[in-house]
Amino acid sequence: MRASRLLSLLLLLQTRGRLTAAEIAEELEVSVRTVYRDVEALSAAGVPVYADRGPLGGYRLLDGYRTRLNGLSAEEASSLFLAGLPGPAAELGLAGFAAAAELKLLAALPPEPRSHAARMRERFHLDVPGWYRGNDEAPFLMDVAAAVWEDRVVRLRYRRWGPAEVERLVHPYGLILKGGSWYLAAACDGGVRTYRVSRILGAEVLDDRFDRPAGFDLVAFWERFAADFAARMYTAHAVVRLTPGIEDLLRYTLGADVVDKALADGVVEDDGRIRVVVPIESVNHARWQLLRLGASVEVVEPAELRDLMARAVADLAELYGPPASSGEPETRRL
Repeated sequence: MRASRLLSLLLLLQTRGRLTAAEIAEELEVSVRTVYRDVEALSAAGVPVYADRGPLGGYRLLDGYRTRLNGLSAEEASSLFLAGLPGPAAELGLAGFAAAAELKLLAALPPEPRSHAARMRERFHLDVPGWYRGNDEAPFLMDVAAAVWEDRVVRLRYRRWGPAEVERLVHPYGLILKGGSWYLAAACDGGVRTYRVSRILGAEVLDDRFDRPAGFDLVAFWERFAADFAARMYTAHAVVRLTPGIEDLLRYTLGADVVDKALADGVVEDDGRIRVVVPIESVNHARWQLLRLGASVEVVEPAELRDLMARAVADLAELYGPPASSGEPETRRL
């Protein structure tokens, strides 16, 4: 355990440069006192670790010192192949490079990790998009990706929701792949916004460069955006009664995170049905979603949604008519 931690500490200093004891402790999830002891152990082993004093100080390796650490365990090597996403790599124009890197890594591995990695690739496959949908068509993805990599300003023509088109001059900070769809995080008009890449109608990469903010964290930005988006999306709640056994279909319809929380707070009524409160985007959107569950769900509140469900059911009854009285299917004249 300690040997693995010492190795992680060495690699942190090699890849990140100067780090304070507190920063190392946070990265390795240990105490600051443990960091002090580990640094002493590295120094005793001959690793040139130096401590710079002062407010801007910290631990660092001797300038120019590099260690060659290629002793990947079988599990570590396998995880690298499991993390590969050939589809997104191809969309970014990196399929050939990813394949070449994979071959080089396989060739460099000793026999046991190589065999383990090959078995991992044979037995596990990652398919990013969900069922019943493919990847978004994003013809300007490679142009945007190049601008992100080179810190170049981009003039976008973008289709907003509905028929409206807008033109924006943006500083592209990063790309995010979410459920088979690419999103661009870019600075515009004093703030950082997101743009669905499939909605970009034109992208002109300019010669002008911009200064990327040193403190911008793409992962943290996306997590905040996703949380805010969910909060904005659900604007109301509905009280429904569920027939037992419909929970999985409800998860598929409304989202597992939403339904699991609702079920945890649900109440089983005398007839065995489960009374839950679920967040909804709007009554019209909820009508479309809940109609898919048929008679396995009954809307209790709000009254507006219950009335919409009742009218939809009445319209369906009128469309299909009463069941035929005989055993033969009813033939209706068109």
